[in-house]
Amino acid sequence: MTKLSAALLASASLFIAANAMAAPEVVVSIKPIHSLVAGVMQGLGEPKLIVDGAASPHTYSMKPSNARAIENADLVFWIGPNMEAFLDKPLDALGKSANIVALGEAPGLEKLPFREGGAFEAHEDEDGHDDHAHAAEKPATGHDHAHAHGDDHKPGEKDVHADAHDDHDHEGFDTHLWLDPNNAKAMVKEIEAKLIAADPGNIAIYNKNTLALIARIDAMDGEIAKTVEPVKSKPFVVFHDAYQYFEHHYEVKVAGSITVSPETAPGAERLSQIHQKLGELGATCVFAEPQFTPKLIKVVTEGTKARAGVLDPEGATLTAGPNLYFELMTNLATSLKDCLAKDA
Repeated sequence: MTKLSAALLASASLFIAANAMAAPEVVVSIKPIHSLVAGVMQGLGEPKLIVDGAASPHTYSMKPSNARAIENADLVFWIGPNMEAFLDKPLDALGKSANIVALGEAPGLEKLPFREGGAFEAHEDEDGHDDHAHAAEKPATGHDHAHAHGDDHKPGEKDVHADAHDDHDHEGFDTHLWLDPNNAKAMVKEIEAKLIAADPGNIAIYNKNTLALIARIDAMDGEIAKTVEPVKSKPFVVFHDAYQYFEHHYEVKVAGSITVSPETAPGAERLSQIHQKLGELGATCVFAEPQFTPKLIKVVTEGTKARAGVLDPEGATLTAGPNLYFELMTNLATSLKDCLAKDA
């Protein structure tokens, strides 16, 4: 064998080996789960994110670059059609060559049902959230991502207190699953399993990253519990009812929400009801969200002793990446403590 032939053979072997170890093309819908996927893939590649920047999945419109990413993907991770409704049809049309993974169907999740009445009426209990009955899981249909088109919610008023929650299925479950660290760990395990199935050559790295990620979530969980412990009994009001997983896990006391669905502005009557409730419930803080107008917070707190704060359940103000989930959760706890502890 000539030196040239040997060199060409060596180069070819390196090329084949490099490609055999290349991570799959991965696309993720929203920042919190993108962070978890990025953590499992760390050192191998970076997943592409669809809802970037300060955008909200509740109001997002697909871009051409998102469509191209889905067309080229080997794996697409999302919560499911009741969270990212804007992705429902594009995944059917563009994701035919990808494995579409609905993390809302991951094994081991604790799922909580939607609440009606802006959550005010759902919190009369004082003994640790006994009202959180779990919704039964529905059978999957269609793709292996449990894409159940028949579950789509039909918009309409549920009662005199509730705004329409058009993109969610009230017979299903609340899809803000990542706000419970135990659910985050369940999703991490599912992410690991799907990545290994697509890329078995990198199993050792996925395993190592998953173990480190779960240990980090456990450590964060303990720190958050300590942070919120002094203010657990203090009621507060949120912009929309996105926090019951955080509330359920850490036993904090959400007294109500300004709107059930963030894409549906509350009417004057609802704002008046909330203003009155603030006094009745003794809520000390009302929290806005970065993506939505803060002027509603000013309207409902005017003339009351309630203070205003900001909670960011989807990481709108944070930089996407493997650290985002931990920043998001820690920031929620810190924001709650900073506002609620002022009159402690």
